[in-house]
Amino acid sequence: MQLPFLTFLTPPNWFPSLCKTLLLQAPTTQAESGSLVMAGVLLSLVIIYFASKVGGELSNSLGFPAVLGELVGGVIVGISALHLLVFPESGAESSNSIIITLLQSTAGLSPDSANATFSSMGEVISVLAELGAIVLLFEIGLESNLKELLAVGPQAAIVAIVGVVVPFAGGTVGLIYLFGVPAVPAIFGGAALTATSIGITSKVLSEIGRLTSKEGQIILGAAVIDDVLGIIVLAVVASLAKTGSVDVGNVLYPVISASVFLIGAILLGNVLNTSFVAIANQLKTRGGVIIPALIFAFVLSYIAAAIHLEAILGAFAAGLVFDETDKRKELDKQIVPIADMLVPIFFVTVGAKTDFGVLNPAVPSNREGLIMATFLIAVAIAGKVVTGLAVFGQPGINRLAIGVGMIPRGEVGLVFAGVGSASGVLSEATEAAIIMMVILTTFIAPPLLRLVFQEPAIAKPEKSDASISD
Repeated sequence: MQLPFLTFLTPPNWFPSLCKTLLLQAPTTQAESGSLVMAGVLLSLVIIYFASKVGGELSNSLGFPAVLGELVGGVIVGISALHLLVFPESGAESSNSIIITLLQSTAGLSPDSANATFSSMGEVISVLAELGAIVLLFEIGLESNLKELLAVGPQAAIVAIVGVVVPFAGGTVGLIYLFGVPAVPAIFGGAALTATSIGITSKVLSEIGRLTSKEGQIILGAAVIDDVLGIIVLAVVASLAKTGSVDVGNVLYPVISASVFLIGAILLGNVLNTSFVAIANQLKTRGGVIIPALIFAFVLSYIAAAIHLEAILGAFAAGLVFDETDKRKELDKQIVPIADMLVPIFFVTVGAKTDFGVLNPAVPSNREGLIMATFLIAVAIAGKVVTGLAVFGQPGINRLAIGVGMIPRGEVGLVFAGVGSASGVLSEATEAAIIMMVILTTFIAPPLLRLVFQEPAIAKPEKSDASISD
């Protein structure tokens, strides 16, 4: 018997079934959401690998570096053309993504979940791309020679300094006096000209068999130093944009932290070399050599990122350290399949995020940017080509190749544009001009680099046992 005054506390007949449905559906919805994100990531990887393979093979058949084909393949599938691979940071929305549309029509993705799924997919692919860049620089470090890199250190430092000062000064002064751009945006534009994409240049050098050449070592060393100098310049101009003045601490911190990190990583690595070999010899399961090496590389990459340097610097330093061990050849072989899987994601993603729409003269807002971009591109190329003239004490060296190797701005230049845009100091024309400069220098450098090395490409040299023991 139910008491009348408790009737209002008695749930209706449909309430238990509703509770049961909600309790069962909540985790199911989360699981379905995660499953659809994974489905989107898998489709993205299919597109990435297909674009990288087709683009790389076509580029190689035409006599160009495969990396150029991967970049072009990324452009075709990305925001500029097919919209198969688009990212929120490129200004795209979920409705622009063909993958999201496909998930909605075939997998039941709801419109309410589309934006969250699109954002999560983009984050996963971007992280995989960054991981690809880290693995690439670790591989490049393994292929380099620390002693030879240190031997060209003075030349590399001068090349890097010239490659920062000349384009920065030329770009800033030209934007102010030729285009009437205010001082702070002009400084930002000049700063964007200082960058060099070590990932793109080193990949091309490796492909054409010039990474271990004297020119290749100078380019590589200068690109590393240039990366550090670029971080310093970015810190200065970002501070100037925010506060109107330069914080001395923002300038000194990157210099000190980069110097301490690189020197400390190499010294620590030399101490741990013997221990690494001893540990690797005791490990009997799969990955006995490559896993400990990647742990060390990722730790150094983490430290570099934690102190606000580029994570790729840590990976490069780790590769240089292991280059001196007698496990180098084994590491070199084992890192190749990992790089083959991750590095194409990096290059295709760079191309996919590049919006060639800013080059369309039919859009009125692009016209001013096109004129300004023509000037910036000229300064960007000339400002890096002249760096080869700064090389001293190297008779017979290909100075033009060194200058050309410093041209591509790649993702580093886009970082400058992104920071400038976020700060609000850049006009649409100035921002478009910087993006155009980054696009053109990134895409013309790989074929130019092969052209200036006129001799036939040589195979990557293997180190002799005697040289390793030395």
